[in-house]
Amino acid sequence: MDKYYATGKRKTSVARVWVYPGDGGITVNKQSLDEYFGGLEEAKLKIYYPLNLAGLNGKIAVYATVKGGGIMAQSEALRHGISKALVEYDPNLRTTLKPLGLLSRDARVKERKKYGKKKARKSFQWSKR
Repeated sequence: MDKYYATGKRKTSVARVWVYPGDGGITVNKQSLDEYFGGLEEAKLKIYYPLNLAGLNGKIAVYATVKGGGIMAQSEALRHGISKALVEYDPNLRTTLKPLGLLSRDARVKERKKYGKKKARKSFQWSKR
């Protein structure tokens, strides 16, 4: 049985994803998708999006480990990883997934705080006199 691996990232979340022919189940950190993401339907829809586009929703099983960040960032990292793994599985899917931005990493990360500032860019109130 062939397994295809890819890494998906978003903010500080990292998802390690393996896809293989199977029943269509998605396992995240040794839990089912419903157990891990609970009632967050938006997060689940993001994860199923690349599978639905490829038409492989019931044919591909996904196993993933996710760490770091929040729930939504983890779901987006998982979506990124699944998309990249699907391209490993079938290179013809690249033409479907790439124009929708599913293969590019969303690189927006929180900017670090600078010294002498209140936050990354916000300064203390300036007074002329």
